[in-house]
Amino acid sequence: MSSHEHPHPIHTRFFTPGTIILTVLAALGAAAYVYRLLAGLEATTNLNDQYPWGIWIAIDVATGVALAAGGFTTAALADIFHKERYHVIVRPALLTAMLGYTFVVIGLLADLGRYYNVWHPMLPSMWQGDSVLFEVGLCVMIYLTVLYIEFLPIVAERFRGQVNLPGPLRHLNHIIESFLAIADRNLGRFISIFIIAGVVLSCLHQSSLGTLMLIAPTKIHPLWYTSISPLLFLLSAIAVGFPMVMFESLLASKSFKLKPEMKILSSLARYVPILLGVYLAIKLVDLTIRDAWPYLWEGSVQSVMWMIEIGGGILLPIILLLQERVRKSVAGLLTASTLVIVLGVALNRINVFLVAYTPLYPTGTYFPSVFEIAVTVGLISALVLVYRLLVMNLPIIAGEEEVEYRLPREVRRNTAQSLEQV
Repeated sequence: MSSHEHPHPIHTRFFTPGTIILTVLAALGAAAYVYRLLAGLEATTNLNDQYPWGIWIAIDVATGVALAAGGFTTAALADIFHKERYHVIVRPALLTAMLGYTFVVIGLLADLGRYYNVWHPMLPSMWQGDSVLFEVGLCVMIYLTVLYIEFLPIVAERFRGQVNLPGPLRHLNHIIESFLAIADRNLGRFISIFIIAGVVLSCLHQSSLGTLMLIAPTKIHPLWYTSISPLLFLLSAIAVGFPMVMFESLLASKSFKLKPEMKILSSLARYVPILLGVYLAIKLVDLTIRDAWPYLWEGSVQSVMWMIEIGGGILLPIILLLQERVRKSVAGLLTASTLVIVLGVALNRINVFLVAYTPLYPTGTYFPSVFEIAVTVGLISALVLVYRLLVMNLPIIAGEEEVEYRLPREVRRNTAQSLEQV
């Protein structure tokens, strides 16, 4: 078993020039977030009856949910399809998904007018089966719970036998230890059930997000309005799952000065052109069936944005990742995965929810307020900071630090004897 198969906490300093900047941005975002909760939507956003959804839905929710798909795609690949070699990247992908959905919920609370009623879908008496948002909300709640359950064994591995709370809290030591022991012993037996549940729930709400705009056929540009929007949303989320894992892994390796898992990532990259190709083929067939090709040549902002989305976010990454030298290059993988994430999926969600949307009788255009931008940037910054904090304290990423620790006992003994002789 190689050293890379043993995740461990990364020992490094938390604050760097980059994390200091992120901390400032997160603090500004938190202040804007609190102000929105206290002052309301009208005082803090440029949303109105014509434009009820802005960047908090397009970026914080729709894009955030899509980019968190790496959790269920990687888990499916490693545990359902039994590709054991990919287990080394499952924990970082799981953490990214867990934090992604957590911050999606936080972002959603800012967009809800009555955010204090967000718990209503938990009560059967308030269920509304005809609502797409009800299904999305219920699935996200359950899936987020599943993600935390899947993450619990990592916490148990790190802290079992080491709980030592000070002062009056010491009475909780035994209770917490017992809980961690039970989780460590028993969750492994049922973890496959939660993994399968996570994959199913992800497919449900990823597709349902694409259903949201089907009720507004006269307000959505024909390049994006289609009855198979739920399928396209699901396929694009699946396609971005592996690029998101590659992106996160490469940036984490650079940030923590670790050697990237290039063999694993290069192998993972081979699936991406296939997934992107399926998504692109269905998208083009749909345009043909709907006879929507003429809209590409109308010279509008929508047509230009569609071309950027498809050309830069799908075609170019496919061309890049079909080349072996790109798949074996850190810069190549990072470039291709960034294109898929930013131009392929993030731009698609922005296009669908913002660019393609036009009210029937518009009297103006929507542009996010400074508070909306501050909250979005702050949430992204806070997510990165929490990711760094958890990786430094929990066994999530495998790195070169473990090579010496995992040397065979015979080698360590011989080395010690040699040092004594010196």
